[in-house]
Amino acid sequence: MRPSQTDNTLTTSADGPDTDVLFCALLRLGDNCLILAQQIGKWCGHAPDLEEDIALANVGLDLIGQTQMWLNYAGEVEGKGRSADDLAFFRDTREFRNALLVEQRDEDYGGTIMRQFLFDLWHFNLLQHLCQSSDSGIQEIAAKAVKEVAYHADRSTDLVIRLGDGSDESHRKMQDALDSIWFCVEELHSPDRMDEAATDLGMLPDLVKIGVDFRGQLSNILAKANLTEPSDVAMRHGGKSGLHGEGLGYLLAEMQSLQRIHPGAQW
Repeated sequence: MRPSQTDNTLTTSADGPDTDVLFCALLRLGDNCLILAQQIGKWCGHAPDLEEDIALANVGLDLIGQTQMWLNYAGEVEGKGRSADDLAFFRDTREFRNALLVEQRDEDYGGTIMRQFLFDLWHFNLLQHLCQSSDSGIQEIAAKAVKEVAYHADRSTDLVIRLGDGSDESHRKMQDALDSIWFCVEELHSPDRMDEAATDLGMLPDLVKIGVDFRGQLSNILAKANLTEPSDVAMRHGGKSGLHGEGLGYLLAEMQSLQRIHPGAQW
């Protein structure tokens, strides 16, 4: 199977279902990192201070490195000769498998930090479990990435606590950011049929169990930050299946423009 528009039906390709599930899982892992890195990139030269400008750039570069590992491996598994660059620059919006959270646009720096924090906390929990994946390729990549993401999570957690429990203005902006993005959080730890198939094969951990740890840690951190977890919010899913908001189309148009105009161009 290559991912359908909804990923509701698992079909079998000539390579076998195990290979197809692995390919789809790798796309999801790589696309999350790729789209978030592109979002962070806009702060280069525009962050609130020089230290933060450099820190955000470094986080973005870490994520690009992880993207390259995940998507290169996906290309190898697919067996069609596609590289990480091919998968990044020559897929259309509905072919991307990132979670909705990472594609959400931020209104200000507070929104950037809140989005980063929510992803980092979940991402770190996921990578810790991926280090025990039944697939040796996933194990190897996760072992490299988890060291970087441990720093990402520590950093964004510290900022959320400092800003949330800071001035009246910083508190308001962080609460507004949390409220505006909360509808995307549940998708991170809600498995669909593709996730369940990968879990059954031992490739991915049980996302429900990860969600329990993630939500427990999240509640403790939000309490320290003097932030209130939103309630009565209609949760949205679908990014992992290729159902995205219009913002992703604009992001990809900018990110892919050079390669689309000049395929194969190199520096």
